[in-house]
Amino acid sequence: MNYANFPLDKRMPLPNTDQEKGEDFIDVERLLGMAARQAKVVAVCAIIGLFLGVIYLQTTPKQYMSVASVLIDEGLNKVVDDISAASQTMQTDASLLSQIEILTSARLASVVVDKLKLDQNEAFMNPPQSALAKGVGFLRGVVGYFRGSSADDIPGLQNVDEATRQAMIKTATHDYAVLKLQSEVLAQRNGRSYVISIGYQAPDPALATAITKAYADAYLADQLNASFDATERAALWLQGRLTELRESSQQAAMAVEKFRAEHGLSANSDGQLLSDKQLADLNAQLIVAQADTARASARYQQYKAIVDSGSESAFNDSAIGSDQPSSSVIIALKTRYLAIAKRLQDVETNFGKDHPQAVALTKEKADVSAQIFGQLKQLTESYRNDFEVAQARETALRDKISTAAGKSSIDNQSQVKLKELDQQAQALTTLYQTFLSRYEEASQQQSFPVGKVRIISDATMPLTASSPRTMRVLALSLVLGLMLGAGFGGLNEFNERFFRTGEDIRDRVGLKFLGYLPTIGGGKAKEAKAADDLPVDGKVASLSAAEKRARMRVSIDAPASMFAETLRNAKIAFDVVMEDRGSRVIGVISVLPGEGKSTVAANLAGLLAANGARTLLIDGDLRNPGLSRSLGMEAEQGLMEAVVNGQTWQSVGKVDRQTKLAIIPAVLRGQFSHTSELLGSAGMRRFIENAKETFEYIIVDLPPLGPVVDAKAFAPLVDSFVLVAEWGRTPRKMVRSMLESEPYIANKVIGAVLNKVDLKKLAKYGSLGGSERFFDRYSSYYLEKSEQRPKQAA
Repeated sequence: MNYANFPLDKRMPLPNTDQEKGEDFIDVERLLGMAARQAKVVAVCAIIGLFLGVIYLQTTPKQYMSVASVLIDEGLNKVVDDISAASQTMQTDASLLSQIEILTSARLASVVVDKLKLDQNEAFMNPPQSALAKGVGFLRGVVGYFRGSSADDIPGLQNVDEATRQAMIKTATHDYAVLKLQSEVLAQRNGRSYVISIGYQAPDPALATAITKAYADAYLADQLNASFDATERAALWLQGRLTELRESSQQAAMAVEKFRAEHGLSANSDGQLLSDKQLADLNAQLIVAQADTARASARYQQYKAIVDSGSESAFNDSAIGSDQPSSSVIIALKTRYLAIAKRLQDVETNFGKDHPQAVALTKEKADVSAQIFGQLKQLTESYRNDFEVAQARETALRDKISTAAGKSSIDNQSQVKLKELDQQAQALTTLYQTFLSRYEEASQQQSFPVGKVRIISDATMPLTASSPRTMRVLALSLVLGLMLGAGFGGLNEFNERFFRTGEDIRDRVGLKFLGYLPTIGGGKAKEAKAADDLPVDGKVASLSAAEKRARMRVSIDAPASMFAETLRNAKIAFDVVMEDRGSRVIGVISVLPGEGKSTVAANLAGLLAANGARTLLIDGDLRNPGLSRSLGMEAEQGLMEAVVNGQTWQSVGKVDRQTKLAIIPAVLRGQFSHTSELLGSAGMRRFIENAKETFEYIIVDLPPLGPVVDAKAFAPLVDSFVLVAEWGRTPRKMVRSMLESEPYIANKVIGAVLNKVDLKKLAKYGSLGGSERFFDRYSSYYLEKSEQRPKQAA
């Protein structure tokens, strides 16, 4: 079955490069392969990086870092803060960042510059520079030179006298020193603590130490000055406020007294109003009067009831005399009455009622009783008078209380306003006293200002250089070199657009892969182009005629070599495809010149002839007959003459004595440009048909597909094509594009071989488990049996 006549899309369709296998996943195997291939590039870049690091270390002046530590200590001025009017809290990150900004401020830098005269210090103004810095400075100088800038072009220096000019230059130098110091000083917070590290780096350790110490001292002095200035400003402000508060307090006190006088709101020593005091006293008196009235009324009613009951009842009443003093008349009469009554009872008992003494005693008793009753009447009348007096006093007190209560209500309303005025006066007095106390404290604080900063670690002379750090520089140089090497390696892999393995042939262009053809001739082959594509003038050629001929006979001289084995694989491929044909026309093509197709064609034909097959080798590259030149054939007539004159192959052919290989050379006849018409002409068809009658294989070396159309014109006469691609040189996209644009040729291509393969590098491009990684195991099998004449061929 003739597979060559099948359309390309039915035989082996070209793959879609946009959907290559493994595109959706990270191909670790491919990445490892890329790393192995670019290991030398990465190693070289790493060595270059280390070398540049060493040069940097040798050309960079050593820098010494001196560091001092200061503590923002709230405890130092706790006593002052408790009384200070300008106390500040420094407990936030923002406050510490503010302190760092103060440290790196231009004002503090100017203080240090003036103290150490750094603008006149040559070591500070012009320190030694590294080679890199000198190079950058040189470039800046070149740029400035071409721009035409100079010191005379600085604005303000033109048209001034020398004294002014020198003053301006001195000012500019001082400003530059301040700027330089401000940009170079280091200030940073230590972790989350209240400690700030101050550092400076310089080539001279003594200079670094002096600047760091000066910075710490300047910062401490600045904090003291700031505290003193704040306290002074606070004292001045308090003094102004005290005057205002004193006047306001006095005015408020005068308003209170004026209001009290206008409304008669006099007060006693306890601060109580007189009206309130008077009302309270009247109420107390009323209570006493009410009690007296009640007592007088009770006593009067009691005696009145006794008098109204009669003399006998009055004498017998037990209440009589209970409230009388022992010396009163009524008590004496009552005592006398009782004595008379007892004697009368005794007389009557002893002598009877009619006894004269009993009669006299009865009369005396009645007389005493009448006297007692008279005394009771007098007492009753006296108690009535007392009751009326008490009642009148109570009524008078009630009237007074009513009058006083009315006046007190009016005073209470005024008292509210008075209290408001008094509170204002007291508030102003208290505020005045507070501000006066603060003013006295601020005045005292001016005499002993205390800052919130203290130095906990003074700057010391550094003994070792802080930069450049050898290990860090070398490590960084190595890392940068590795990164640069990885970048170059990645760029090389990105630019890898050529055929490297048989998998590329199958996956990228959809052709059958026939095998690898190793490089012939060692180093010389790498220095020169393929012999079949050298220019006619021979200026680029570096191989001798013997070497060229040896390259064309590798398959004959080393029949068991890997080169010959690949050509046998190609023979099997087109034998299978064209097994039903008696004579087979095989075209050997390439896309670009210099890929070694003429060498492949000659060796393929030689292999077929050495195996006993009748073989004809035709040099079909009429524009650049590299095959004929490499074989050293100097003929008067060739393919062109045979086709034009209608001759057969016997008239122009040459036969190899060893292999009986028939060769039709090509003779270059000036600048003949109609070679494509000649190859596609009826004469060429008759020539090929005539050759088919004699030969089993007709191998035709055709021009490259890219630059000329000769191969396309000869394609109808060819049964199958063998595509030759140079390993690592032929672009995949170009071959694919060429096959897509020439489907007629693509349909007849039975496979492709990779020529000029570097077997030592091939393993790096093969996948894990691929045959490319195991050539070192079975390549010795070829060498042991095939390279009987490797040196002779070379």
